[in-house]
Amino acid sequence: MTNFIDGNHIKLLRNGTEYFPVLEAAIDNATHEIYIQTYIYQLDKTGIQIGQALLRAAQRGVSVYLLLDGFGSKNLPLKYIQGLGLGGVQVMFYRTKISPWSLKRNRLRRLHCKLVVIDQSVGFVGGINIIDDDDVPKNATPRVDYAVQIEGALLPMLYANVHKLWRHIAWSQLRPFVKPVSYIAQNQAHHGGIKAALVLRDNIMHRRDIEEAYLKAIAHAKIEIIIANAYFVPGRRFRKALLDASARGVAVKLLLQGRLEYFAMFATHAFYSVFLQNNIEIFEYRKSFMHSKVAVIDGEWATVGSSNIDPFSLLLAREANVVVADKMFALELRADILKTIQNGAIRISHEAWRHRNLGGRFASWLAYGVLRLFLGIIGYSNEQ
Repeated sequence: MTNFIDGNHIKLLRNGTEYFPVLEAAIDNATHEIYIQTYIYQLDKTGIQIGQALLRAAQRGVSVYLLLDGFGSKNLPLKYIQGLGLGGVQVMFYRTKISPWSLKRNRLRRLHCKLVVIDQSVGFVGGINIIDDDDVPKNATPRVDYAVQIEGALLPMLYANVHKLWRHIAWSQLRPFVKPVSYIAQNQAHHGGIKAALVLRDNIMHRRDIEEAYLKAIAHAKIEIIIANAYFVPGRRFRKALLDASARGVAVKLLLQGRLEYFAMFATHAFYSVFLQNNIEIFEYRKSFMHSKVAVIDGEWATVGSSNIDPFSLLLAREANVVVADKMFALELRADILKTIQNGAIRISHEAWRHRNLGGRFASWLAYGVLRLFLGIIGYSNEQ
């Protein structure tokens, strides 16, 4: 269930060019504590810049807690991690066992969310890792992604989440227990602010919260559904919800990744024919990597977060999305998605898709078959 709370100020941040300067400024203004969770921390220009800001904060007495995923950040040099630690930044890894030969669920449950909470008064949620926007193939434009800056009534929930996970991981790794900082946070609800909800996905109490938030909004859609998602392999319920919406006259547009990073991404193509046959528009972004995980429905409901619409996000990983019930915010995000479609995407026509080469068809169904087999092996065969 999506629990909306009034009294928030939420700002949309497009790409790292908007996100990282605001994040660095918030770190530099921190006076008590900083929590950061990220899937990828890359030691590039951006990683060095944010790391220096964290060290500056630690040196002036701020408690800094940096939680990284053991797989996504596996290439972060040990020497750099030790340097952060010597400078006062506490660093821990979420699930360091990443053997590719193991199909145990625990090894596949990753920390995919990107969360920041500073002084319990400002937070950031989105899909942007700590990595340069320009870390893309040669001749490609910077990647496309989003985050939101949050102040107001959602902060206590966001803070409770990051603190609880840090405490849990610290306990499991026999690290010192972290007590909450004892001070009164300047976290007043914004009078007349935006109504929003923090929607989490974990493997205990919130296994389906993000998926259910999507499905409920899609079921109530009357005019338009726009989804921009990097890794799009929806399960049966999600596919049916989109097809049902299209059947009742809702305009459904999907903006998907056009540059294939992994073989498994071919599984997305397995659904193109049925979607196109049912008047669902598909656009592929090919100018660069599109890592967006956002949606806008009827120009009134919007979500920004870390969750892809695939089995890894919806069934295995820790994810965090913010759902916003605000017309101005939704229209701002909608306009930006449509701009991305106009400037860098190609519409896939039903006719062209029907006549694609046999190799492409085979690859898509092979990838989907492998994915279904994989889910069956780890015990999720009924999900897709």
